[in-house]
Amino acid sequence: MRVYIPSTLQLLSAACNAGEIGPAPLPAYAVTPALREWYAEGDDEELEYAAMAQAGRASVGLLSADPTTARRRVVIAAEVSAVPPADGSVELGDARLELHVVIPWRAVAAVHVDATDAIPVIRKAADLWEAAQNGDDDAVFALDSCEGEDLLWYATQEIPDLLAAEGPRGRNGSNGSN
Repeated sequence: MRVYIPSTLQLLSAACNAGEIGPAPLPAYAVTPALREWYAEGDDEELEYAAMAQAGRASVGLLSADPTTARRRVVIAAEVSAVPPADGSVELGDARLELHVVIPWRAVAAVHVDATDAIPVIRKAADLWEAAQNGDDDAVFALDSCEGEDLLWYATQEIPDLLAAEGPRGRNGSNGSN
């Protein structure tokens, strides 16, 4: 099953160098029964996109927690053999899961990353993350605006070049200072 793991460029670099994504438990997003029920008319591709979008939103929370990393959402797409069932607290439309395994790098199918021109939108959303979690309308709007930015697709063999272009801390001029 395909899962989408929210990340940052720094976390992606660490996972790439370690040869695994971890430690467990890992927040992940996938086509869950709750998501499938919410998007009853959606085909598999639309459901996968919805799960990836939720992982992208969670990536903004990771960016908010680390002001030193580049303001670009990162979502790691991986294939896992088993996905745990929802714990019962999942809301309709929720793709969220918790994986209790470390994912080997060979299971990574692709990585999705914001283009550099999305940085101002993502930065604003990351800066307002806490306010959005508390229901502030302007902050929620800033967070929702991220969904208008497409995540670019990178094959696994392209990830080292992506990380090298971003520099040792995933900056390449795209951190909070830009």
